[in-house]
Amino acid sequence: MKITLITVGKLKEKYWQQAVDEYRKRLGAYTKLELIEVSDEKEPNNASEKDIENIKDKEAEKILGRVKDSQHVVTLEIHGKTYTSEQLASQYQQWMNTGKSDIVFIIGGSNGLGQAVKQRSNQEISFGTLTYPHQMMKVMLMEQIYRANKIIKNESYHK
Repeated sequence: MKITLITVGKLKEKYWQQAVDEYRKRLGAYTKLELIEVSDEKEPNNASEKDIENIKDKEAEKILGRVKDSQHVVTLEIHGKTYTSEQLASQYQQWMNTGKSDIVFIIGGSNGLGQAVKQRSNQEISFGTLTYPHQMMKVMLMEQIYRANKIIKNESYHK
């Protein structure tokens, strides 16, 4: 299984980068992992709705420029399907069993995902209706992918 994680914006804080590095190391035993960061667009002060849509469209272009036609795309969206860790592990196993061996997870910028990315998405998942910092979502997603692998292998970690 190959997992690609595409995020908008760079990790700036050292502690987030350390957490990402730790989960990258842990996931290396289970999957090939590629992390891609695309630059976020600068938002002007008092941005209009049209400005926000333009920003999301530009970020969407950058994201989709990194997605291959053959990849199964999973977007993180507030209105996506919610999973328990066990259900996500089951979904992960189902992807493997049905030949979806190249999965791309996409976390949008602070304004969300552009319409073009939403249209390309094969599946939308949600971590709930709370708002999280994008840096934290990257770490949380990596941890859940790690947890899914541990659950599938019936290894101790998940309780």
